[in-house]
Amino acid sequence: MIVYESTVILSPELTAEKTEEFVEKFKKLVENSKGKIVLSQMLGKKKLAYPIKKFREGNYIYCELSGPGTMIAVLESFYKVTDSVIRYMTVKVDKKPVAPKPIEPPKPVDAEQAAPAQPAQAENQSAQSQSAREVKIDE
Repeated sequence: MIVYESTVILSPELTAEKTEEFVEKFKKLVENSKGKIVLSQMLGKKKLAYPIKKFREGNYIYCELSGPGTMIAVLESFYKVTDSVIRYMTVKVDKKPVAPKPIEPPKPVDAEQAAPAQPAQAENQSAQSQSAREVKIDE
C-alpha cells in the first residue's frame, strides 16, 4: 500500500459538531475506497500566512493514509465539493529509511595551509603602492 499525507484547512466559522461531521465523512470515504487511516490529528485553529477566501485563520486537520491512488481521487473530489474546505493538499510519502552519515573527525591544519597566499600578495602590493606614493610626494 502507498502512504499519503493529507492536510485540510476548514473554515474557522465551523462549529465543533460540523468539524466532527466532516471527519466522520472523511473516514467513511477512506474505508469505502479500501484505504486505511494511519494517523489523524485535529491541529485546531491556526493563523494563515495570507488570507484565503477572506479568512485569516482556519481549522487544520492532518491525516496519514494508506491505500490505492483511486482513494485520493475520491477524497480530493470530496474536498472540492465541500464548501467548508478552504484549502487542501495531499502528497505521496516515500518512507525510505535514511542512514545517517558517519561523522568525520576534523583534519589538522598546517600553518602554511591556514594562511592563503593572496593576502600576502595584497600586503606586498599595498606596500609597493605606498612607497610609490611616497616617491611621488617627495618629487
